[in-house]
Amino acid sequence: MALHIPLVPHPSHPPHMVERVEVSADIRHGPSVLAYRVTGGMPKLPAPAPPERTDGLWRHTCFELFVRPAGGEGYFEYNFSPSTQWAAYRFDGYREGMRDQPLAAPLIEPLADGIRVRVDLGGLPAGVWQVAVTAVIEEADGAKSYWSVAHAPGAPDFHAPGGFAIEVPAG
Repeated sequence: MALHIPLVPHPSHPPHMVERVEVSADIRHGPSVLAYRVTGGMPKLPAPAPPERTDGLWRHTCFELFVRPAGGEGYFEYNFSPSTQWAAYRFDGYREGMRDQPLAAPLIEPLADGIRVRVDLGGLPAGVWQVAVTAVIEEADGAKSYWSVAHAPGAPDFHAPGGFAIEVPAG
């Protein structure tokens, strides 16, 4: 499903120099492609690293994808760093039962203004998905902004059910 997705910053953590984060995505039950683009002041980027599974990527500039099968409590979280490191997790419910999700290493291609990610979502449950596309942006001055299609009330929380605002039809 090809989409153009403008993200909005969380109101309690506005960006200092970044003006816009947009995602062009072809999200499907199988090979998927997401291109995250940043406009304005460029974020602080983590140093290039081997393309391997790494925890804690969200502590710095990181682009993310959350997928929840419609009608379910469980969901999946994918983190993609401009360093080319990545992470994939499965949750049984809201921030509960977190564990690594098996995943063939995604291809993360650094771009001048973001990253392009090729990831195979074919191992996820069939059916309709509710999706959240998000980004943590760390700026050169250390400020962090949290970008999403939709934000739940309160502190930034990409796991909140209200953020899963995009519907991807069944395969």
